[in-house]
Amino acid sequence: MTKSVEELYAERLGRYQAAIALEPVDRMPVASGSNYFSEVYSGNTNQETIYDPEKWLQAEEAFIKDFPEVDVLRNNRVWAPLYDSVNLKTYKLPGRDLPVHGQIQFVENEYMKADEYDLLINNRMEFMMGRYLPRVLGDMAEMGSIRSNMAYLKGGIAQVLTSQVMRNRSIALQTKCGMPQPMTGAFVAPFDALSDCMRGLRSVLIDMYRQPDKVVAACDVLVDEMVNFALSTADPLKRYPIFVPTHKPHFLSPKQFEKFYWPSFKRTMQKLIDAGYSIRAYLEGDWGKHWNHLLELPKGRVLCDIDNQGDIFQAKKDIGHHFCITGGVPDSLLILGAPQEVRERVKMLCETLGKDGGFIVNGGCNIPYDAKPENYRAMVDAIIEFGTYDTSLKMKPKAAPEVVGELPERKVLTPWDIRVEEWGGVQGDVGLIRRPWEMLESMSYAWIWQWVM
Repeated sequence: MTKSVEELYAERLGRYQAAIALEPVDRMPVASGSNYFSEVYSGNTNQETIYDPEKWLQAEEAFIKDFPEVDVLRNNRVWAPLYDSVNLKTYKLPGRDLPVHGQIQFVENEYMKADEYDLLINNRMEFMMGRYLPRVLGDMAEMGSIRSNMAYLKGGIAQVLTSQVMRNRSIALQTKCGMPQPMTGAFVAPFDALSDCMRGLRSVLIDMYRQPDKVVAACDVLVDEMVNFALSTADPLKRYPIFVPTHKPHFLSPKQFEKFYWPSFKRTMQKLIDAGYSIRAYLEGDWGKHWNHLLELPKGRVLCDIDNQGDIFQAKKDIGHHFCITGGVPDSLLILGAPQEVRERVKMLCETLGKDGGFIVNGGCNIPYDAKPENYRAMVDAIIEFGTYDTSLKMKPKAAPEVVGELPERKVLTPWDIRVEEWGGVQGDVGLIRRPWEMLESMSYAWIWQWVM
């Protein structure tokens, strides 16, 4: 009997949530990150995907028709006109700076100076508005100019349109295709925020020797900023994990990781878990010397993507009893191999790492966009064949985890009490005025911090 769209959505979401929580599932979810594979498969260039929301959605709808076994479809977080509106310097984009089929490229530079730690630590908003944004948003380089003021206006409008694009896509995939999201909302580890977009890797490595206490202090103050941004972009219904890519751990020794990276990263994740969310963490590169620290977090609340450089079998031994892990199919196999080779690899993974659950077959953090379609089909078919556990189980969405303690208040620049005092009081219904005021204030605050992602 054909299932309704609502039934498909509930079953897929329930399967995905149960796998993350290390609970029994009827079969292993097909829950890989697509990394534009679905759009390229359906005929899009990478430029079309990031510039044309209608073509992006149409491509994914076509992909879902061809691969109905998929349980969650990765959402692209980029609508390129937002970046264009402010002339963002930290990314090169397909069709603009790169060929139309190229991948988005990050441009690392020293956007924060070595003597600016105290300003970041003691007055974050002055640092962001007065130093950082004029350096990374090209049209804001001349502060106070007409062009700069216009860029702020365009950037705010573009952010609203971006949110609309992402919301419309999510709703369309849910209501038309019964397709959940693999994650909603994002953040980066405080050390990555500092070493990606602010100081750059080379500079922060020097800082770790010349001014280590300030590196630690900067990471500490960035915890609440990362939590605030994550909660401002997360699914309010808490159906989906919050996404975090991890960029720099594989460059750090265990001693460096324990001092500079882990303490602030752990606090950030724990605050989000306490707020009732799970996390999907891309453990990029080889995390083998660090992933034991993840065991300090609550069981079943982090889905760990193991990259190609990591040892997926060792990950299962070390942390697979505490978290669901995903990966195991090398990119080289998906790009260059044959379907039979992919099938044999997936069969082996299902019969070893996946035999007791807590494992999702995937590429190394994603499916490469240039994977052979026949290899992806072989992977999906093999998951269904060898990753089925108990078909009598009926998968349903889980209730959202309970919040531990009080939720953090959304950050604003101008608190409501100050605004009311400036007005000389409010004569009517305070709530009618306060709710939209604080919504716009918190949205603006989050807008400022998205440029360190």
